[in-house]
Amino acid sequence: QVQLVESGGGMVQSGGSLRLSCTASEFTPDDLIIGWFRQAPGKEREGVSCISVSDGITYSADSVKGRFTISRDNAKNTVYLQMDSLKPEDTAVYYCAPFCGRDPSDPYDSWGQGTQVTVFS
Repeated sequence: QVQLVESGGGMVQSGGSLRLSCTASEFTPDDLIIGWFRQAPGKEREGVSCISVSDGITYSADSVKGRFTISRDNAKNTVYLQMDSLKPEDTAVYYCAPFCGRDPSDPYDSWGQGTQVTVFS
């Protein structure tokens, strides 16, 4: 199974920007999808955005549309999450995983350490 490592988090003032990176051990299989997820304190993990590494088709949650942009660099096996106009409610640990959605009866058990994003007002 593809191994993923998140990086790029930090602290930023409201309205600021950060770019997260998700580097994969390999971009296989051909239909690989990489998703970004986040978990705020006391809340369940939620999907943020995802991208097909083969054709670049993307999906983003309504809460981040127009502010976050997901992209990929296949030469570097890396998916990026450009986060602009950040809000305090975007504060969370951000994770990436090799899927966009998943059957709750088949939970994913290979989450990485994630990267902390803190937005202060």
